[in-house]
Amino acid sequence: MATDYDTPRTRPEDEPANESLDAIRARAATTTQAPTIDLEDADTAEGIDLPGADLSHEELTVAVVPQQADEFTCASCFLVHHRSQLAREKNGLKYCTDCEG
Repeated sequence: MATDYDTPRTRPEDEPANESLDAIRARAATTTQAPTIDLEDADTAEGIDLPGADLSHEELTVAVVPQQADEFTCASCFLVHHRSQLAREKNGLKYCTDCEG
């Protein structure tokens, strides 16, 4: 069904049409709004690091994958890229398309 967007819109009954700006501001000032926080189920107090917290007793375990045969390390940004992002090779040094772009 087609909608005519040029027709005047009707206001809900709880919102008077001729209400002054001062009345709207006064009503907004009297209503309290509690801040809402989006927390996922996985968000807990353990997941929050406070600035200056002592993390010396924590151990970080990361699996390091060695550079593959079809990858190279950029001599400018030192990131490992796929060979499809090789822009140029000069004096045995390889540069990615991001650094050469």
